[in-house]
Amino acid sequence: MNLKKSLYLIALGALPMTSFAQAEAVPLNWYNLDYNTDGVMGISTEKAYKTLLKGKKSTPVIVGVLDGGVDVFHEDLKDVVWINTKDSVSNGKDADGNGYINDKYGWNFIGNADGKDVQFDNLELTRQLRILDKKFAHVTPTTELNEADRKAFLVYQEMVAKYKNKLEEAKMGQFSYDALKRNLDAVVREIGKKPEEITLADLENFNPKSNNQRIALGYAKDEIQTNGFVKFFDDITEGAKYFNNQVDYHLNKEYDSRPIIGDNYEDASERHYGNADVKGPDALHGSHVAGIIAAKRNNNIGINGVADNVKILTVRLVPDGDERDKDVANAIRYAVDNGAKVLNMSFGKSYSHNKQTVDDAVKYAESKDVLLVHAAGNDSEDNDVEPNFPMKYYTNAKGDTTGIANNWITVGASGLHPDNELLADFSNYGKKTVDVFAPGVRINSTIPDSKYKEEQGTSMAAPVVAGLAAMIRSYYPNLSAAETKQIILESVVKPEQTVQVKISEEATKTVRFADISVTGGIVNAYNAIIKAEEFSSKKKK
Repeated sequence: MNLKKSLYLIALGALPMTSFAQAEAVPLNWYNLDYNTDGVMGISTEKAYKTLLKGKKSTPVIVGVLDGGVDVFHEDLKDVVWINTKDSVSNGKDADGNGYINDKYGWNFIGNADGKDVQFDNLELTRQLRILDKKFAHVTPTTELNEADRKAFLVYQEMVAKYKNKLEEAKMGQFSYDALKRNLDAVVREIGKKPEEITLADLENFNPKSNNQRIALGYAKDEIQTNGFVKFFDDITEGAKYFNNQVDYHLNKEYDSRPIIGDNYEDASERHYGNADVKGPDALHGSHVAGIIAAKRNNNIGINGVADNVKILTVRLVPDGDERDKDVANAIRYAVDNGAKVLNMSFGKSYSHNKQTVDDAVKYAESKDVLLVHAAGNDSEDNDVEPNFPMKYYTNAKGDTTGIANNWITVGASGLHPDNELLADFSNYGKKTVDVFAPGVRINSTIPDSKYKEEQGTSMAAPVVAGLAAMIRSYYPNLSAAETKQIILESVVKPEQTVQVKISEEATKTVRFADISVTGGIVNAYNAIIKAEEFSSKKKK
């Protein structure tokens, strides 16, 4: 169960506060550690550097971070940022003639030429229903429809039901969180201290003025003994913000952010729109992803990324909401055209508006020998049953599979130990659709303003794999994207462990970890470097 869902259930009184307490001390760089040496299921990055790669030369590799923005001036990222030396950052000219003005650090496809940026957007489900409502909203079971429209109407009905369920949950969460937040704010205000200064004694001595304050106080007392009061306060604040955004933007059919961009949205061939603001209004997610891949190693600052000779090229396309297919395709093409050899895509959605244009961009990346790494999603679902877009499968207009991208890796999230929580409870999985797993729980990494924070999700697992791919391509530049993918998939560690997967909102079943992905395993840098050496040596003969 992910944190936001835990908090939601807590706010409704359906889950005890201790259900998401994280009392275990976790090494800050655990995803790079080795199970046999360090006791956590990292990918043995440090072991590979200290032994197999010691003294070995490497060449720089550009990694495209396709995300919501990156703080390129972060203390632990500034030395690994890609810079377009042919262009400026502020002179208003397209010095390199590529159609993107002042793209010194990358490009932002969800902004406009006046410097305005999109922060919020709908879910793709909401956008699709806004279109379909015009055609089907007044259709009844007795309305005469042709066969194609009848099938489309049935899909529409399913989408409406899913939308209504999401909206109801969001409104319940909004009501519950807002109430909890108001009462928690009142407690903090009356104590008269900053959240980070509040102690257990302060809470014990506080006399609640209402039953709701008493409930909020009880949760706070439980949480302060494990994670501290400020962590609880921040989680409730984040939860309130999350559900408010769900109601106000993600599921609001009346809200449409696209006019801000000023493009012809239905023209998927349009390339040159946006601006050079690669940070945007909220760069937490993208900065966190970038740090996992390439935070400057061994500089005695912050954390160590996976790869040690990488340049991060930032392409902003992900709002608070679902990304749009046109922007995804253009982001892929932009990163490829600027020399990226690995792309990290820590985003995804349940519906696609123009899958063909994304498929064409993926094929373009494949033609340019670029490896794409994609997060599996955080809905605890089987991607073999519930699709997560974009995906490695090419399809035609009817949705029939026409091929598989050879330059694509889909990544699920794994936990710290070889136990029944090895599969992160939020992670999607799939015997056919998810290729590998990688650490994605309690990952400490870079966030804006030279700060650091733990986050979790398949969004954190994907950059672990992107970093590994960059490491391989850096030390073995004669290996192709397809070969790098093969090496990563064939070198996984395969735990003999059973885990719980969700089969409905109320039920789970026990399965083997080996049966929830193509490889049945977790990526491992040490094993991958051994195999890469073998591949590379054979190619040189």
